[in-house]
Amino acid sequence: MRWRYFIVLQLAILLIVSGIISAIVYHHEDKVNIVKTPPKSLAKWYKPENKRQVWLHNMFKLRREMQAVEFYALSEDAEHMQQWTEQLNTHYLKIAEMAPSWQKKLAIESMTALKAASEEKNYQAVLLQHKALQQSCDSCHDDYQAITALTYRAPDFSNIQLTEQLSFIEHMDTLTKQVNQIKISAQDGNKPLALSSLQDLAQGMAVLGETCVDCHKKDSKEYPSQPMKQTLASLQQSLTSGTAKQQGRDLGTLAVLACARCHGTHRLAYGAKKQLTTETDYSDLIKH
Repeated sequence: MRWRYFIVLQLAILLIVSGIISAIVYHHEDKVNIVKTPPKSLAKWYKPENKRQVWLHNMFKLRREMQAVEFYALSEDAEHMQQWTEQLNTHYLKIAEMAPSWQKKLAIESMTALKAASEEKNYQAVLLQHKALQQSCDSCHDDYQAITALTYRAPDFSNIQLTEQLSFIEHMDTLTKQVNQIKISAQDGNKPLALSSLQDLAQGMAVLGETCVDCHKKDSKEYPSQPMKQTLASLQQSLTSGTAKQQGRDLGTLAVLACARCHGTHRLAYGAKKQLTTETDYSDLIKH
């Protein structure tokens, strides 16, 4: 009799668990993407931890060397093929020195065989091993290239302070509110507030421009640019005596010139970087 109760209890537990699993699987509409992240040690080969983009330049060398080896193997030019193979071998092995945890991902056997085939002037064998090496490179790039670029090359605005009391992020939020306040006030016929909000926006844009030059040193980009300043003046005029259509056109032009063009580059990259590099613990995943 007791066995019967035990079996019934086990079945009840299974039904409850399966019901919970079904609820999770079938009723949770969000999807989870799993992203492979590069080792943290890679940071020392990128700016700002390093003065140069060492990792990036090593990748550029490898790409160039792979192309050269293939080109000279197809041309059956042994001298140049061997020269480029030596460089390729050096920079390929450099990957393991810079990122020891990735050593197991390297196709060392293919690289060794390619080098031996080059020394023997076996062009077909070089091309065969070159293809295997390329497939290994492509496989790693599929997993890590985009996330590595986002992690180490996308801008990071999170720690920028305009003053001791004002962060970059807070300032950008204020600028957004000022743009909207201009639209709201103009639409509701509150001309004084629209004009004062425009003045605040112009001042805020000037403060932002002083921060932009910290990164845009060599290709000095003026912010606000001359077209932006002209649009600010035109918007002030239309807010003072223009029609609603003129106000909307000027404000829309300003939003494109002063906001959207920069956001298209920086905000998207920064947002993706923040999303992909923020670590989430298991408890948060379970809550989700």
